[in-house]
Amino acid sequence: MNKLMGDARFAATTLVVIDFESLTPAGRPAEPIEAAALALCPVRGRLVEVGRFEELMRPPADVPVTARDVQLKGITQQLLSTARPAAEVMARLDARLTAPPYRLVAHHASTEARIIAGQAAYCPMLAATPLLDTLRLAKAVMPGLGSYGLDALLGHYGILKPAGRHRAMPDVEVTAQLLARLLDDGCADGRWSTLLELDIAAGSQPNRRPLAAPDAKQHALF
Repeated sequence: MNKLMGDARFAATTLVVIDFESLTPAGRPAEPIEAAALALCPVRGRLVEVGRFEELMRPPADVPVTARDVQLKGITQQLLSTARPAAEVMARLDARLTAPPYRLVAHHASTEARIIAGQAAYCPMLAATPLLDTLRLAKAVMPGLGSYGLDALLGHYGILKPAGRHRAMPDVEVTAQLLARLLDDGCADGRWSTLLELDIAAGSQPNRRPLAAPDAKQHALF
C-alpha cells in the first residue's frame, strides 16, 4: 500500500467501510434494520481504525421479520422492537462524518448505495459520498476468479469467516481486511498508485442528489 501513500488525495481520505442488513418486503425497497461502519485512515502504509458505528434499526410496523431473516442474520422482531427507527439511526451515523474527504467502501456497493439513497433525507453527507466496491477491486486484481462473493474472497485470502457472518459489523470487519489485501495486491501489480486509479477501477458516484436533512445531534467524530 506504500505506493498509494505517496498520493496526497489518498493519504488525506478516510475510508469508511459500511454495511447494512435489511428486510426485503415484496414490491417495496429494502428496509434497513442494521448499520455498521468502520472508519480507516491510511497511516504509514497501512489502514488504521479511527472510529466505528453499529446500531440496529426498527423497521416500519408493516414490514415483518421472516423466519429466513432470523435464520440468516440472527435478528429477531423482538430485538428490533426497541431500536430507533432508520431515519434516526441514519442521521446519527451521518453526524459522525465531520472531517471529509471520505470514500464509502462496501462489497457489492450498489446495494449499500440504494439503501443510502432511500434514506438520503436523513444522511446528506453519506448520500453525497462516492463509493469504492471491493467486488470490483477483486475483479481487477484477480480476473477470471470463479466467484467474487464475499465468502469466496475470504476463503481465497485465508481470512477467517466470522461467527456473526451476515450481521453488519462482522461483515464490515472482514470487508476491511479484504480491502487492505486488495489494495496491497493491486499496488504490487502496478494496477493503482493513486485514489483516482482506485476510483476508475472500482468507484461509483452516489445514486442521486441528497435531499435536505433534518438537524441531527452530533455524538462523535470519525
